[in-house]
Amino acid sequence: MPPGCNGWRCPFKPLAVLKRLLGWLPQAMRPAGACGVAIPDALWQRTLQDFAFLPAEPPALARRLRTMSAEFLADKEFFGALGLQVTDEMAVAIAAQACLPVLHLGLHWYDDFKGIVVHPGAMLARREVTDAAGVVHRYTEELNGEAMEMGPVTLSWADVAAAGEAAPEGYNVVIHEFVHKLDMRNGQADGCPPLPTRALREQWQTTMQESYARFCTQVTMADRFGAQAPWLDAYAASAPAEFFAVASEAYFVNPGRFTESFPELVPLLNAFFKPGT
Repeated sequence: MPPGCNGWRCPFKPLAVLKRLLGWLPQAMRPAGACGVAIPDALWQRTLQDFAFLPAEPPALARRLRTMSAEFLADKEFFGALGLQVTDEMAVAIAAQACLPVLHLGLHWYDDFKGIVVHPGAMLARREVTDAAGVVHRYTEELNGEAMEMGPVTLSWADVAAAGEAAPEGYNVVIHEFVHKLDMRNGQADGCPPLPTRALREQWQTTMQESYARFCTQVTMADRFGAQAPWLDAYAASAPAEFFAVASEAYFVNPGRFTESFPELVPLLNAFFKPGT
């Protein structure tokens, strides 16, 4: 853990940290002007093999992902927590998955932060909540990742590394947390990212709210009455922001199953993420 880190949070000092950051990049991958870093062919091919949901075809799309991943690596700063050493393979895996949601939106959607903290596994975060009666409740919460508004992204490497195997279940911690960053572009995450017009925002909110309500009902029926559980992770029922993030995970890593389960959300997410452009 770099100097200044305390637990799962870390203050970032870009200029000083950048010098340390370059230590984990081999000479072949160090920043070269505005083009970012050069990702070696062998390393990129291994990444595509490990995470089969990453686009290898058509070639133009694959090149775009590789180029954007290189730019992402040059712009962001990685830290290993609890003694974890962030390797080239780890950084490229995170970069490629993080770039999927903005592949057609642009990296400027991630320009509000620099740091990515990687833990070996799940982490414990200290929480403090004041209830309606003014009583303060303090507790710890186990997290596989977290995105902070105007701050860093924290990830569990165990979950990142297992993303290829978890794709059939629609699970991907990197996409989840980076979609939260998109949601936070217009303030606290609420399940609606910035959209250019009021009409689009109203359409988004109406469609998402209806889908979210149906999903919450399915989760409740499964929990209380033994009905069939929905395919999507039940955590999506915890808040509209989580529903957006969990739905986006599935949309990218298992689009076929997602389309079967949430056909009403596909046009909405297509219009925002623009996968056909």
